[in-house]
Amino acid sequence: MRTLVISDLHIGSRLGRDVLRHPEALAVLLDALDGIDRLVLLGDVIELAEGRPRQALAAAEPILRAIGARVGAGRPIVLVPGNHDRALTRSWARAQGSALTVDALVPPEATALLTEVVGWLAPAPVEVRTPGVWLSSRVWATHGHYLDRHLLPESAYGLRKARLERVERVGPIEYERAGRPSVTWVETLLARLLPRRLAGLTDSVIDLARAATGPSSPRRLSSGGLAPLARRVLGFQMQRSANPALAHVVARLGVEAEWVVYGHVHRNGPRDGDDVTLWSGPGGRPRLANTGSWIYEPLLLHRGTAAHPYWPGGAVLVEDEGDPVAFGLLEGVDVAGLHGRAT
Repeated sequence: MRTLVISDLHIGSRLGRDVLRHPEALAVLLDALDGIDRLVLLGDVIELAEGRPRQALAAAEPILRAIGARVGAGRPIVLVPGNHDRALTRSWARAQGSALTVDALVPPEATALLTEVVGWLAPAPVEVRTPGVWLSSRVWATHGHYLDRHLLPESAYGLRKARLERVERVGPIEYERAGRPSVTWVETLLARLLPRRLAGLTDSVIDLARAATGPSSPRRLSSGGLAPLARRVLGFQMQRSANPALAHVVARLGVEAEWVVYGHVHRNGPRDGDDVTLWSGPGGRPRLANTGSWIYEPLLLHRGTAAHPYWPGGAVLVEDEGDPVAFGLLEGVDVAGLHGRAT
């Protein structure tokens, strides 16, 4: 079975950086669906964290309907919510308490929002899982936002906390019920409340920090007056934080997978030139792959080329034989041009 895994579409983003709103980008994704047996939407599909759910849902509906129609009735779609669209399943997940498993099957009627979204993906049969899904006996996939709880500040781009080597087994409910506000929560609050221009500037500064999250990063970012800040941020070597934190989550949950596919940090990989030793947990297990995102982050991509690990259109291909492969679907698309076009 050939499974295409994509995440972090963030459809309906207030800043308009979600590229699937553009027909050119959507056409590339739809064409890619013709060669696969299963599609996994691994979280943050719809931007529901900015306090504009109706606008985001309105933007998402035609896109998800197009995806469902292209997949058709004969192939499944697996939906795994993330932190920006957790409203789809969070109340249901919390109600399960300690019975919540690492690949819980969620009924489509769990929430009114979920029912609506699943309906848009028809005629494709849709399976909803949380917080993750087994793609095979050796590959588990999850959005990855649980890793935030093991970083300082609590976000996809923080520094890892000490003593990650100490593993205490827990269930997913511990992460679902974690009540402390994270930086990601503050991020979305600012995006909701600030004037659009200021929200864009805040997002750009956050992009600089995220640039160093992955296990490999561009040696330098040329982004006008913010380039010195970028170099300073990269100097913290934060690229060594997200993957160890994710591996720690996997160990705490008792997931014994050879590979774990995740999203959340928007950094597609491992890609050519990456140090593969940084894409695995202690002792080499599990090995990790990240889907990247489908949003245009201008500060990260300034003067970049399509081989950039933050280029929109990231995906991971999982097959029955061989290892998962991270790659880009939009490397032939002028994403900067799309971003500059009115929508």
